[in-house]
Amino acid sequence: MVRLFARHLVKDYGVWRQAFDAFAPTQADMGVVASGVYRADDNPNDVTVWHDFATVVEANNLAQSDALKTTMMKAGVEGPPQIWITHAA
Repeated sequence: MVRLFARHLVKDYGVWRQAFDAFAPTQADMGVVASGVYRADDNPNDVTVWHDFATVVEANNLAQSDALKTTMMKAGVEGPPQIWITHAA
């Protein structure tokens, strides 16, 4: 199992969440098998997302996809996200 984490600030969580949910079919097509969303206690617009994949290749493909970058921009993501990929131990 491979897990990708992405942390970023958003302008408006409600707007971002609608875009995130609408992007779910594309995520599934790119190999996402599970995901979750967390918000910082002290800033509800500080969002951390995780996605599970079968392979690192799938995780990297999503992280580098133009579709994701376009969706994030339209969703109000402020600045580049912090992204890291981990493996189950």
